[in-house]
Amino acid sequence: MTQRSQGPTAEELAAATPGEFWEGLYRERADDGAFWGARVNPVLAEVASGLPPGAALDLACGSGGDSLWLAARGWRVTAVDISRTAVARLADVARARGLGDLVSAECHDLARTFPQGEFDLVSAQYFHTPYDLPRGAILRAAADSLRPGGRLLVVDHGSLAPWSWNQDQGTRLPTPDEVHAGIGLPATGWTVERADAQDRRAAGPGGQTATVTDHVLLVRRATG
Repeated sequence: MTQRSQGPTAEELAAATPGEFWEGLYRERADDGAFWGARVNPVLAEVASGLPPGAALDLACGSGGDSLWLAARGWRVTAVDISRTAVARLADVARARGLGDLVSAECHDLARTFPQGEFDLVSAQYFHTPYDLPRGAILRAAADSLRPGGRLLVVDHGSLAPWSWNQDQGTRLPTPDEVHAGIGLPATGWTVERADAQDRRAAGPGGQTATVTDHVLLVRRATG
């Protein structure tokens, strides 16, 4: 998913399916190295740095900064996005960096299909869209794909940056506890390792900077 100076209009959203909308954006910016998702997200780097490499799933991988960062540290990554251009470009970059054997880039509309496999880490970084999305059900499928001891990391916007599409200051941004409740995990067999908000200094697509808030949820599947 991406950022641009103005959000999509209602007419733009109505004129395209979700796949067509995101494909259009990524095709337009396919060669822009500064495009959304080209750098690793800081909370993912913080969490994954303390974990042994294993199998990871990157939901809505965008330009693949997270996937490439994980692969460079020995993770075997399944990277999925709704845009064919995004996943094709990621596959090309992974091969160019000698990471092609560690990154499998797949095109999925997660509202319809979910990647196969079992994972030690599932990452959902800013998994937002202007379209209706069964987010809770998708994150539940992600949790169910975890191996024993695996972790689901969900990082959401906790504030509106000056460059955000949505500038409605009345927008309700779910808390980590609300996101956890929406996933509907069983009461036993899961541990919430983090459910908090943290501030960081971020840079927008035009080079502007601002302090933004991240909502962080990290849950771990029991080992037995």
